[in-house]
Amino acid sequence: MAKFYGNVGYIKNTEIEPGVWADQATERPYYGDVTRNTSRFQQTDGVNDDINVNNVISIVADPYANENFQYMRYVEWMGAKWKITNTEIRYPRIILSLGGLYNGNSTRTPNQTGGTAGNS
Repeated sequence: MAKFYGNVGYIKNTEIEPGVWADQATERPYYGDVTRNTSRFQQTDGVNDDINVNNVISIVADPYANENFQYMRYVEWMGAKWKITNTEIRYPRIILSLGGLYNGNSTRTPNQTGGTAGNS
């Protein structure tokens, strides 16, 4: 079983001003294990096929993860952000099933303009 260390992204819809709601991204680092490591290509009408992974990552959950597992949206792994398609609570761990590449909101990296946090 391979070891895992990486960020898990949480996306919450929060009220930033009265009557104004926006997605807020938060990343937190976790340790765990990669319990399944497979990939497949999905044919599309585009020039290139989409790559999907069918990986399962088991992370050691902290209290924040246990209280906010429903907001988990992506995992940074192998240099990319992957969608979380399923979460399963098995205390003290959370089992994350991964799918295709994640293209939604996330936190910014320090070398992007606008600082180190926010929506991109």
